[in-house]
Amino acid sequence: MAIKWDEEKTAGFREKLRQARALPTLPGIVSKITQMVEDPSVSAERIGRVIAKDHILAAKLLKLVNSAFYGFPGRISTVSSAVILLGFYVVRSLVLSASIFEAMEKTVVGLWEHSLGCAAIANVIARRLNLNNPEEVSTAALLHDIGKVVIRENLAEEAAVLDEAILSENISLYAAERRILKINHTQVGQRLCRHWNLPDRLAEPIAYHHEPSKSANHYVSTAIVHVADVLVRARGFGFGGDKWVPPLDHNAWAALTLREDDLPGLIAEAEEILVELRGFSFEIQNLGEKCPPAVES
Repeated sequence: MAIKWDEEKTAGFREKLRQARALPTLPGIVSKITQMVEDPSVSAERIGRVIAKDHILAAKLLKLVNSAFYGFPGRISTVSSAVILLGFYVVRSLVLSASIFEAMEKTVVGLWEHSLGCAAIANVIARRLNLNNPEEVSTAALLHDIGKVVIRENLAEEAAVLDEAILSENISLYAAERRILKINHTQVGQRLCRHWNLPDRLAEPIAYHHEPSKSANHYVSTAIVHVADVLVRARGFGFGGDKWVPPLDHNAWAALTLREDDLPGLIAEAEEILVELRGFSFEIQNLGEKCPPAVES
């Protein structure tokens, strides 16, 4: 029996979004670090001192910098050294991913792995295009579906209606959201980015990853996240909320100067990254309260 869709409740959710009452807040230290990364006067040592105050977060950062994924020679033992080697944008990606992992896993099973797959492919494409900050594009890809989490945490009954519509009408989650809720996860994700004071370089790819032509200022990054999402869906990494592969925007594909015969190599490279990311991601989530304090010089 279909669950009755409560239009009044959904309208209330949209009003809460406008007032930011339905949006989750970042943990204090994560919020501080994301703001510091955008400040050109902030040093790696200063960011390192802030991270070192949270021994679990510091342990995760040191585990990442010493992982085979990065392959730095020698053992990195201080947080500020890790920040210097990884770069500010990688550090921000780590702290953001650590803070959203649990929310993603408990709302949509497989959404985290889908997001990791998008991040891996986006990283490969960004590096092939020699973009200045490929890790920032990866972060946008990692967060591109975060709006789905907010919707499901606030509208559990409506989420069940969405799932029923997807199955009974053979439509995508994106189409069901637009028809039933009159708002979709990309819009919610954009508002969340603003609520978290994340830069437009992240917010715009999240807002327009289904419609990259609407991106005004960060088109290439948006096109990368769009293409990564399509490829991950086609490849079957994780679960994005429905079985459908989004339609590919051919202008976005052309803007990235990719050819069809580039796909096998691109996918293979991304899969290698994904193996590392998947293993590392689940490892760092198991670093508990018994982690020793990080050393900071």
